[in-house]
Amino acid sequence: MTKLKLYRISLIIIISIVFTSCKLGRFVVYNFADIKDYKKFPSRTLTSNEAKFKFNSTSKGKYPDTLKLGNKSVAFDKVLEDNKTVAFLIIKNDTIQYEKYFKGYNQESIIPSFSMAKSVTSILIGCAIDEGLIKSIDEPIINYIPELKKNGFEKVTIKHLLQMTSALKFSESYINPFGEAASFYYGRNLKHEISKLKLKGTPGEKTEYVSGNTQLLGLVLERALKGKTITEYFQEKLWTPLEMEYDGSWSIDKKKNGTEKTFCCINARARDFAKIGRLYLNKGNWNGKQIVSKKWVEESTKVDSTEGSVDEYQYQWWLPSNDGDFMAEGILGQFIYVNPSKNIVIVRMGKNYGKINWSDLFSLLSKYPKK
Repeated sequence: MTKLKLYRISLIIIISIVFTSCKLGRFVVYNFADIKDYKKFPSRTLTSNEAKFKFNSTSKGKYPDTLKLGNKSVAFDKVLEDNKTVAFLIIKNDTIQYEKYFKGYNQESIIPSFSMAKSVTSILIGCAIDEGLIKSIDEPIINYIPELKKNGFEKVTIKHLLQMTSALKFSESYINPFGEAASFYYGRNLKHEISKLKLKGTPGEKTEYVSGNTQLLGLVLERALKGKTITEYFQEKLWTPLEMEYDGSWSIDKKKNGTEKTFCCINARARDFAKIGRLYLNKGNWNGKQIVSKKWVEESTKVDSTEGSVDEYQYQWWLPSNDGDFMAEGILGQFIYVNPSKNIVIVRMGKNYGKINWSDLFSLLSKYPKK
């Protein structure tokens, strides 16, 4: 080994050691997003109780063995595996009709939600409104985050955050280490990053999907909870009532007095993510108990193009078609897809999106089995 090569290696090691203690270091060492990211950040634990809800299962699900892609018929399992899938579940009538894991993953493998957490944050906002902890989605967010008044946020409402119509100046690029998305994901002080946010236009005029909206929702929720962490509230309102099979966690920005990354980063198993879908499939009702109001579920998943909103996005849920279906979606192709008219929930978790339109595939699969 030459002296020059040894010097370069030593320099890289030194830079890595120095940088791992800061946001830029995390960006350099960890980038880009990976489904093992839950191991990289501190988190708060979600604990499963003795009562565990388990879906029924059958080996007789009438799903196609092959799919026609272009001019070729390809085995269904191969389509999933070739497109970087690690977990795929199809649940119809409360019965698992199809469940497969790939690339070394299994039923007990932890997978991060990425932006599917946005939909969970929306559910928790709904729970807080049901309980009167938050008065209305029409409240200005400065009622909860008064420090943003100096940045001109007086006209931004909770609804603007839910609909991504706040006119927030925010770079969603994870490639730029100095942009807001990277700062929120890799940084160790979310509240400080929030205090620097600004607007670039008038709220309520245009939809722009940026994660800063959901992190602001998280801070609204945290302030409304008055001392209870968001993870504790998630445990109380969803994790325990939905009788999750496994422990989970929510990643935070730092170990001591950390803030939940509400725009991403819930870490769980595929079956437990499916229970989020089942809750909304049943209009917020879980085995006879109303967990979140039916009104909130319906408002969260209806088509609305008023006040700058777009048809395909509502209250942190994606609406992929006009069939009444909706889904939570995260980077790398994490999905909880729900089609109430077909009584079906599909969960897809992956290492990457692959080269397939997943919402089209979900729509196709929702037509099976015929009975």
